Amino acid sequence: MGGTAVVVGGGIGGLAAAIGLHRIGFRVRVVERAAVLDDAGAGISLHANGLRALDALGVGAAVRAAAHPQYTGGTRTPSGRWLSRMDGTALERALGTPIAGVRRSVLHRLLRAELPDECLRTGATVPSLLLSDPAEVGVPLPDGILAADLVVAADGAHSRLRGLLFPDHPGASYSGSTVLRAVTRHPLDLSTDFELTWGEGAEFGHIRFADGHAEWHAVLGSPPGVRHSDPLGMLRRRFAGWHEPVGTLLAATRPEDVLHHDIDQGACQALEDAACLAAALAEAPSVEKALARYDAERRPRAQAVARAARQAGRMGQQLSGPLAVGLRNTAMRLVPSGVALRAILRHADRTPPAVPARDRQS
Repeated sequence: MGGTAVVVGGGIGGLAAAIGLHRIGFRVRVVERAAVLDDAGAGISLHANGLRALDALGVGAAVRAAAHPQYTGGTRTPSGRWLSRMDGTALERALGTPIAGVRRSVLHRLLRAELPDECLRTGATVPSLLLSDPAEVGVPLPDGILAADLVVAADGAHSRLRGLLFPDHPGASYSGSTVLRAVTRHPLDLSTDFELTWGEGAEFGHIRFADGHAEWHAVLGSPPGVRHSDPLGMLRRRFAGWHEPVGTLLAATRPEDVLHHDIDQGACQALEDAACLAAALAEAPSVEKALARYDAERRPRAQAVARAARQAGRMGQQLSGPLAVGLRNTAMRLVPSGVALRAILRHADRTPPAVPARDRQS
């Protein structure tokens, strides 16, 4: 199936969706609200499901070449005691790949490189949709209407288009946690590729990149929308006394590089979405049938991953109270490594359908 498509949103999910549609022969336009693509975001850990989705979209090899495989590390307490060790080699044996760490800015550039230059339009907000003809939709822009057979709403967790299409939908549910993160200003000599440290009501972690720089993140239980005048100073106080390299990572960070976002969704699921949407459109006889198939395939998977993420949050940074934290830590130390590996495999061992490459339209 070919046709025309407009993707609203030029982030990871929107670019991946556009690549999939372009790959199967759609003429695609991506409309991005930001006038300047500053590629905001620190880093991302790609599990096997995300990498396999990138493979299906034809971008996997380029992303792997730019990423750093995460072989060593695990989960610790603030004192530095190990709760569990991550075995990247075991993951690679089980899934064909360890977790891969890559800068978001690099991932954005690699995704954009797969699309024609004229595909992306920046500095344009989509205020509404024209839905008068069921067989065709329109995206009104200041200089005219972009008509399309398909519009993909990839404008984020707080999607404007979702509100227009489903005004009674409550929107994304806040996870209860907020994350501050940054990339260090210079390379660091770290002993592990990946770490998570779980304290009481807080999590601190890092991943290492191919160039030796590291991304760190700090997850805190917080009401939505709370911001700090000096976020880096707040974190240094909050995590004072935590084991190294927490202090080293914060000391290697410029205050202006710290990003702060409330947690709503994950990128690997958006990559799965893109591959599954393109595969459905490539095989179905109509857009309507393709979307019905996509919904039937993706809804159970997305709901299961969301439930698992909530459970992980409750076990990790959202857990409070010395007794509860102590019980969790004891349980984690007693869990055999094979059980922990199977828990990771349950959601990471996912292969999206193949996305056939067809004659492409510009």
